[in-house]
Amino acid sequence: MPADSMTKPDTTTNSADATPAAAAAPTPSPDVLRRWLRDMMLIREFEVRCMQAYQNKLAGGFLHVYNGQEAIAVGCVAAMRPDDPIVTAYRDHGHALARGMSPEVGMAELFGRIGGCAKGKGGSMHFFDVDHHMYGGHGIVGAQIPLGAGLAFATKYRQEVMEGTRSSRVTMAFMGDGALNQGAVHEAMNLAAVLDLPVIFIVENNLYAMGTAIERCTAAGAHITERAKAFDMDSAVIEAMDVLDVYRDMKPIVERCRETSRPCFVEMRCYRFKGHSMSDPRKYRTHEEEERWETHDPIERLAAHLVDQDQLTGEAFKAMGKEVRAEIRAAVKAAEASPPPGLDELYHDVYTDTWGPYTGTSVPPFMRRRSSDRGPQDV
Repeated sequence: MPADSMTKPDTTTNSADATPAAAAAPTPSPDVLRRWLRDMMLIREFEVRCMQAYQNKLAGGFLHVYNGQEAIAVGCVAAMRPDDPIVTAYRDHGHALARGMSPEVGMAELFGRIGGCAKGKGGSMHFFDVDHHMYGGHGIVGAQIPLGAGLAFATKYRQEVMEGTRSSRVTMAFMGDGALNQGAVHEAMNLAAVLDLPVIFIVENNLYAMGTAIERCTAAGAHITERAKAFDMDSAVIEAMDVLDVYRDMKPIVERCRETSRPCFVEMRCYRFKGHSMSDPRKYRTHEEEERWETHDPIERLAAHLVDQDQLTGEAFKAMGKEVRAEIRAAVKAAEASPPPGLDELYHDVYTDTWGPYTGTSVPPFMRRRSSDRGPQDV
């Protein structure tokens, strides 16, 4: 696949007994589209401030930003129910924010502060929000994919065996194209097919596994959905630089998975505008390539669509941007004001119960601040 490929979305099925496609997704209302636009702008601004914080040494460890891929997180979340589980890799800020995590909580985690989603002990790669069924970013390449299969097994077992009802929840397990060749990914896909698990394996194919082009490290890299055939699994290819394309193609896939309790494999073709991480000099790709892809910016594309349809004015777009920037600036200030975790936290959250010097575990402060009726916290 050429680095600047931008073809029309192509949805295919591989299963020998493929279920008829679900009904097409309804056209979102202008209010919904404006909300999606704001969500993508919020993610982009959050990442911009994350990069600044990293450069100013307010954040440590690794930092992998989501610039350019916002349409995937926002479009996929829109195609799901709020109680459908999500699990992803270490480029996880966008998924968490799209799912409803507060920017203040995410920024505090990035800064290593007690107000973060993991009390500041997880950092950028481990955003986790059980109330919103966001079951974490994960730093080990491909390790989240077996967890995604496990989440799908858990929801199905709970509903069908423990509650005696019909399985109705769908799990999305996201990965980068660099995870495709991990053995655990293939084992999880095989198990999902054997057990009829309602999980969608999503490859965010931004063309590079860290700094290595996909055609140099993955066999048949231009046709990765062919791998689904080995597991008798439906598959789809989606050009993912437009949130409308992502939603329209993902919605029927999600509903088919919900109806049949069968897994699916989806390739999202996209591009990250920044490097793999903050330490990436991006010498493996040209400025011309980057500039070509930036003309497909998902934020600009949706804004242009709304303006063309007389559903957004240029002034309203600017006002939205100003509002988003103010929200993220406030999140940065709140994160800076949150204290770092105390030394006692070294012995907390290691085991669930008290054992020796270890003092059990508890929910993070941001969860304790939420209302008591926020709903079930388990899968």
